[in-house]
Amino acid sequence: MGKVYEGGVPLVEVERSGFVEGWHRGSVIVLDAAGNPVAAAGDVTGPIFARSSNKPMQAIGMLRAGLRLADPADLALVAASHYGEDFHVSRVRALLRSGGLTEAALRCPPDLPLDDAAKIASGGTPQRVYMNCSGKHSGMLLTCRAAGWAVEDYFQPDHPLQHRLNETIEEFAGESAAAMGVDGCGAPVLALSLTGLATAFRRIAEGVPGSLERSVADAMRAYPELVSGTNREDAQLMRAVPGLVSKVGAEGVWAAAVPGKGAVAIKIDDGAARGRGPIMITALRRLGIPVDVPTLTEPALLGGGRRVGALHPLW
Repeated sequence: MGKVYEGGVPLVEVERSGFVEGWHRGSVIVLDAAGNPVAAAGDVTGPIFARSSNKPMQAIGMLRAGLRLADPADLALVAASHYGEDFHVSRVRALLRSGGLTEAALRCPPDLPLDDAAKIASGGTPQRVYMNCSGKHSGMLLTCRAAGWAVEDYFQPDHPLQHRLNETIEEFAGESAAAMGVDGCGAPVLALSLTGLATAFRRIAEGVPGSLERSVADAMRAYPELVSGTNREDAQLMRAVPGLVSKVGAEGVWAAAVPGKGAVAIKIDDGAARGRGPIMITALRRLGIPVDVPTLTEPALLGGGRRVGALHPLW
């Protein structure tokens, strides 16, 4: 058996009414602009499933395999974990139509929108197009059309598309994947170290004009709401820091990079999304990036509908 992820250290304190009621443990790596580690906590060399933080590299792999999109906003959606808002769903449907495809071609599972208002508007009926990875899956389908590959099994690990995408992820991370699993959307997911994940994001953020990685980075920067949703983590952070490229992943994963500054990758061991915001902010500050997004810096704990505590970074 190869190296396994050994777990992290206490990174975030959960305080309610002046009483500490819990902690979030995890790991974090901070790389400088040259790719050298400048700060770390926990296990940053053991493999973790990067989940949707792999999507920017997968988008680059699709472009390498022949995907061509006229609108950069569509490329942002291909790299997204969208919240199923109207502007997300309508663009996914338009992407599919552009390739002569219907929603039936998607192999991500039917789901409800992640956005609360959109979930109510959906009438409680799960659909594949609502699933947060439907933009990625639409991009995969269009890539297969462009490359002349079969579309029926595009999500299977032995499909030529998935081989191309995995090769791209490993190239940008600078390491071989320690494992392959099935992501929540049904497509393959690779296990990388946090150091490898941060390395990949640094390379994407530093992409030279005209490169495929630069096109993905620029699309995500230009359309942060498409990458996530209105006032969601990625959108908030990319709006707050010019040039930053950001992508969260399930199970407490988050990676981001700023050209000329460096990159960050985080894993919260219990998978709690709320624990990663305070650490992302403190990690970026260690790179000399003065960012303060209140909902991320110290997320509020509510009691009776009012703020009675917060999450505080320990690192």
